[in-house]
Amino acid sequence: MRVAVFDTHRYDREFLDAANRAFGHELVYLEPHLGPETCALAAGFPAVCVFVNDRLDAAVLATLARQGTRTIALRCAGFNNVGLAAARGLGLTVVRVPAYSPHAVAEHTVGLILALDRQIHRAAARVREGNFTLEGLLGFDLHGRTVGVVGTGRIGALVAGILRAFGCRVLAHDSVRSTVGVTYVSLPALLADSDIVTLHCPLTPATRHLIDARALAAMKRGAMLINSSRGALVDTRAAVAALKSGQLGHLGLDVYEEEADIFFRDLSDQVIQDDVLARLLTFPNVLITGHQAFFTRDALTEIARTTLANLSDVEAGRHCPNEITADARTSRDSS
Repeated sequence: MRVAVFDTHRYDREFLDAANRAFGHELVYLEPHLGPETCALAAGFPAVCVFVNDRLDAAVLATLARQGTRTIALRCAGFNNVGLAAARGLGLTVVRVPAYSPHAVAEHTVGLILALDRQIHRAAARVREGNFTLEGLLGFDLHGRTVGVVGTGRIGALVAGILRAFGCRVLAHDSVRSTVGVTYVSLPALLADSDIVTLHCPLTPATRHLIDARALAAMKRGAMLINSSRGALVDTRAAVAALKSGQLGHLGLDVYEEEADIFFRDLSDQVIQDDVLARLLTFPNVLITGHQAFFTRDALTEIARTTLANLSDVEAGRHCPNEITADARTSRDSS
């Protein structure tokens, strides 16, 4: 199948090309995001392959369909960026990668917690400058702390297990109670009782700005908040205000609600135009990584293999187990 692969980087091409030896698709790599301005690049392609920050709303899908596209292949788990009802109405098939390496995201999440707690990022920068003082680097033991895990799908369950091994008391909030060794509570109870809150739920209309000014005020003063799921789960302006007041003690982000035109790009020689992100970067108790929690060799290998297998299933007219429909519930894991 001839596939227009949007939002690609060197590593995407490396892993997709390696996996494609077993499938034989014709992959055409395109650097831009897919959106209203770039739809024309997909003209004549039976399939497009997209990532988390590509935009596939009703208008974009209609253009793709008019141009001959019949299949949308997501190389990620979450699909909040796709208008599924519109896709069904246009007769488009949408497939995804429901699970690749939940361990990668879970381990990165715990890495953010440890780095913020022990201020490893600040300590490393100091030592490089010959400053070996410990003032301002005081941390706390994870052992005995209470951690609230919001969302206990594959990733959240793994995070809970890792933190239990550290000796943490783990609270959880999810509509499906599937993880052993944790105590399920309401979201208000979790926020009020947790020293650390980590988010592992999908982005839906109900979860957009799940952590807003009211939720932040309900947390323990000085608590830590981690988000490696979807940026818009957190009202970033409210988080900035909570950091300024001291209500929020630490913030670790691998995702950001306005990341689409920023993350996965080298902007080191430019002035960041996003004032909210720029303000976040001034706080010593904030650590941001550029949506890299998924970024391991294991995960990229599985993403490429599953994406191409999905395309082969669709091309051959076989049932694809990873097809999603307009009636599908949003994935509990969303990396």
